[in-house]
Amino acid sequence: MTHLERALELAERGRATTHPNPVVGAVVAHGEEVVGEGWHERAGGPHAEVAALERAGERARGATLYVTLAPCSGHGRTPPCVDAVLAAGIARVVVGADHPTQDGLARLRAAGLEVELLDSFEARRQNEAWRTWTTLGRPFVTHKAAVSLDGRVTVPGSRWVSGEESRSLVHELRARSDAVAVGMGTFRADSPELTARGVDAARQPRRLVFGSGPLPEGFELVSGPLPAELGRLGREGVQSLLLEGGPTLATAFLVAGLVDKLLVFVAPVVSGDGPRFLGDLPRPLRLRRFEAGTVGEDVLLSAYVREP
Repeated sequence: MTHLERALELAERGRATTHPNPVVGAVVAHGEEVVGEGWHERAGGPHAEVAALERAGERARGATLYVTLAPCSGHGRTPPCVDAVLAAGIARVVVGADHPTQDGLARLRAAGLEVELLDSFEARRQNEAWRTWTTLGRPFVTHKAAVSLDGRVTVPGSRWVSGEESRSLVHELRARSDAVAVGMGTFRADSPELTARGVDAARQPRRLVFGSGPLPEGFELVSGPLPAELGRLGREGVQSLLLEGGPTLATAFLVAGLVDKLLVFVAPVVSGDGPRFLGDLPRPLRLRRFEAGTVGEDVLLSAYVREP
């Protein structure tokens, strides 16, 4: 395992506690010898670089700092991490991904440090929702769908399209999302709870329904233009939105350019009837980072419409 891979692993320890901040991990090393490790444990607490440098102490002088996200350069709830890096006497900094809104790397280079930016996709993906929210002012939107082999979203005579393992994974996705949404048609047809059940969930997502009409308590109606509504959600701190609606809502989001990632569970069944995964689009969409894997008996296809 490389030092940056270790830093990525450390960053995940803060996954449920750093919101609205990104998850970040850091390693301080002399060659292969690690002299300090740290991660951002909670919002308002020390950042990963500071934690790793404190553990390294005097051994940080002349060492290399490996960090998943470029050190911050602005004053927030904590002082700039760039200042701590310079004060510790670090000689070299290796960064997984640049900070999208701050100039920490430029400050480090100006101070004479050797800086290497890897622009690692894994490092960018680790904070994909935060990066989108920070730069675009809206949530990172993942559209999830379960389809038959012939692309239908229903199977006659069955409540479910995908298998139990896939449905369990969807609950994990909900637990990691700030909000979950469906369209009014899906809500009326299926009465989904949109909660994370049977998994560890630090908090439940906001439950949104796009459309018009009355809703039970606990659900929020979203009825305005999609770009405006996503901007509002962004201002309210929603960084990640899991879209579970049917083809009408999914098509509207894709046409508006508001889907960042697709997750499609393909079940080993031919439906033969029912609505398809998507409606007509004005032009083809070229997807990036296409991956395929198995979840129980299903195949999970994932791809980015827009990379973080």
